[in-house]
Formats: sequence, structure tokens, C-alpha cells
Amino acid sequence: MVPSDLPAWLTIREAAELLRVDHKTIRRYISAGRIKAERVGPRLIRVSSASLNALGRAL
Repeated sequence: MVPSDLPAWLTIREAAELLRVDHKTIRRYISAGRIKAERVGPRLIRVSSASLNALGRAL
């Protein structure tokens, strides 16, 4: 379960640390549509903490 006091959007690395997986796994989850993410700039991607929480419940 993801803590509720998180910011709304996290970096890929922060999301990976939270779920205790590699950052490549987070990228695969984004590609598969299992996690919602938004591109903030040409290179920056932010992951929705709400979608991480939903993923944690599904696992």
C-alpha cells in the first residue's frame, strides 16, 4: 500500500523506490497502462500516486 501523504505526482525513481521495484519495471507498467503518467517536458515524466495506490491494491 502506498502512503497517503505523498504528493500527487512522483518521479519514476521515487515510484520505483516506493514499490521496491526497478525503474524499468515502472516504465513497463506505464507502457502497459497499469500506471498513469504524464510527460511534463521533453524528458520529464511524472507518475500519479493515485494510480500507484490502485496498483498496490490490485497486487
